Amino acid sequence: MQSAETVLGVLRERGRRGLPVNELYRQLFNPQLYLLAYGRIYANHGAMTPGVTQETVDGMSQAKIGRVIDAMRHERYRFAPVRRVHIPKKNGKTRPLGLPTWSDKLVGEVVRLLLEAYYEPTFSERSHGFRPGRGCHTALREIANTWTGTAWFVEADIADCFGSLDHDLMIGILSAKIHDSRFLRLVRNMLTAGYLEDWKWGATLSGAPQGGVASPLLSNIYLHKLVHRDSSDSGIHPRGPQGT
Repeated sequence: MQSAETVLGVLRERGRRGLPVNELYRQLFNPQLYLLAYGRIYANHGAMTPGVTQETVDGMSQAKIGRVIDAMRHERYRFAPVRRVHIPKKNGKTRPLGLPTWSDKLVGEVVRLLLEAYYEPTFSERSHGFRPGRGCHTALREIANTWTGTAWFVEADIADCFGSLDHDLMIGILSAKIHDSRFLRLVRNMLTAGYLEDWKWGATLSGAPQGGVASPLLSNIYLHKLVHRDSSDSGIHPRGPQGT
């Protein structure tokens, strides 16, 4: 079994070279990826927050990873609906937040690791939102160091970005490079698992859940089609609902 870093390194190289991926789903059988995913999310505050079940990071074990992998091998793994709560916003409104089960958080992080390794090398150097080692400070640093003659900027926001992603279009974008129907079905299952609010189930006909581990990356992949320009373009490209 290859190490997690070896798997992710191969995906980065294929992404850098623009080569498609044919057998991504079988990487979900690699326990090393789940251990890496666990190491990245176990300390998050949400790891102790239950979703629609009482399952949390407590009780995590290699046996649990083994059960998830067994379900993956037989294509029996199904994402549970997220528990939806509403978080107050500064303008007095609220935004929905989805709380997945712990197992779904773990699998979502493995999916995110695989997709990020492949797609990260394809993103613009002027994109800063929801990317490793980047954020508002790197965007401001680039503006201060590069855009010295600029008098003004235009700020824009995409309303309900996560909630507006078209599932068919999202899967279509992924399928252009990921030639693996099993992996694409898993992502679609993650997107369409629905939500529970006041213990009433609701369908997710579009969008990626706020609070979903892979949602920010999926939005970056989705918006790459909107904001992508060739290398001669000098704009700072927002990726994700918080822009640059």
